[in-house]
Amino acid sequence: MGVAGSVVPVGPRWRHAWRIARLAAIGTGATAAAAMATGGVLLGQARQARRTIPMAEAPPPRCDGMYGAKFPGPPLTMVVLGDSSAAGYGVHRRRETPGALLATGLSRRLHRPVLVRRFAVVGAISAALRHQVEAALECAPDIAVILIGGNDITNRTPRGLAVRYLVEAVHALRDAGCEVVVGTCPDLGAIRPIQPPLRWLAHRWSRQLAAAQTVAVVEAGGWTVSLGDLLGPRFVAEPHRMFAWDRFHPSAEGYAMAAAALLPTMLSALGSGQERRATPARGEGVRSLPKAAQEAARHAGTEVSGTQVRGRDRGPAGRWAQLRRRAFFGVNTVPQPGSATDTSTVEGLA
Repeated sequence: MGVAGSVVPVGPRWRHAWRIARLAAIGTGATAAAAMATGGVLLGQARQARRTIPMAEAPPPRCDGMYGAKFPGPPLTMVVLGDSSAAGYGVHRRRETPGALLATGLSRRLHRPVLVRRFAVVGAISAALRHQVEAALECAPDIAVILIGGNDITNRTPRGLAVRYLVEAVHALRDAGCEVVVGTCPDLGAIRPIQPPLRWLAHRWSRQLAAAQTVAVVEAGGWTVSLGDLLGPRFVAEPHRMFAWDRFHPSAEGYAMAAAALLPTMLSALGSGQERRATPARGEGVRSLPKAAQEAARHAGTEVSGTQVRGRDRGPAGRWAQLRRRAFFGVNTVPQPGSATDTSTVEGLA
């Protein structure tokens, strides 16, 4: 027995609707097939990249110890947290590691000894920061440097989860009175062994994570420096010089460039940086934090920190943030007058 409204409609309108439904079904199937094919290509490229990029053969040299012991006064304690880029994988001498470069620069700039403890681990993802921070807090650190994010991209850690672990780490350090400087996720799209279309996705994922890290870290009271496309065009123009033997990690000169970008921000975080210029340089200035994070992710070497506008931390679009561009200099390069990095900072890395 039929029910009103249950009869299949007839006529041109129904035939037209049925045709659209069929085309939609065909289109959905084609899209699914294309996605499966693309996924197969990406998986194949990921496997090829893993074969091309060698596995870690030996741990990087330890950078722990006292730097600038000739200077008077109590030592400043610096801890280094994060992954292989923080640990200095790819170099063979202690003085070439990021920890040693930064400690030497701080010591010479501040004229005081710097005690370094490294807790960074090769292959670490953001989830590992919890254990690293617990160990670091036992040293009562004055400043922490965190380099993290690359392995979260290669392991496809959900972005929100990776950022949550980083925020927890920054909060724990800040609650203990420690200043925090984070070098955000590098652009893995610049890695040569990774080919398109996987390179394009890695580029996009890296920038998205870097922007999210910036927002979270500044909200938590830290400072960020965008590492972007592995610290500038020289890594693209001179890959054999700027990359280590595995073509994945920076070489000694690459780490020196990274340290030269991070050091001015560390000095500012410690209250020993240069005074802000009355007229910001091109690309610098105050933005809402979300906008600042997006700009920083697009431009390597951009420092982002919290600031106030007319005595207020927040505006209509959220937290206020200060952008400052950092120039990238090699260890033997003298910056031009008026640049963001002064001569004493660069000499501190030599």
